[in-house]
Amino acid sequence: MSQPDKFEEIFRLQAVLNHRIGVDLDNLPAAEKAKWVLNYTRAMSQELAELIDSVPWKWWAKYQQFDEQNARVEVIDLFHFLVSVAQALGMTADDVFQAYVKKNEVNHQRQESGYARKDEDDSRHI
Repeated sequence: MSQPDKFEEIFRLQAVLNHRIGVDLDNLPAAEKAKWVLNYTRAMSQELAELIDSVPWKWWAKYQQFDEQNARVEVIDLFHFLVSVAQALGMTADDVFQAYVKKNEVNHQRQESGYARKDEDDSRHI
């Protein structure tokens, strides 16, 4: 028996969780899509703050310690919301993978060219 693709499984599990919470991200009208993208990005902002708080960022404070275990949990919390954003935008795991590969190529091209000027047109094909 073959194992499911891990990335596809993450998207499936997130859809199940969102449905359980009462959020149906399939075929959202534009206003609802914008609402959920905003909801999830706000949640990501808070999770990012929690990730930052896991790292001793206060250079003036001696009491801080790096909480690597909590940092890992916050990364996963961020990933939950990021997958939900992708789903709200109608993206599948394959869509995200394909866009990632294309954007990664653009980023490598930018490094090769020295990225001397901002050119948003180089990502329009993604």
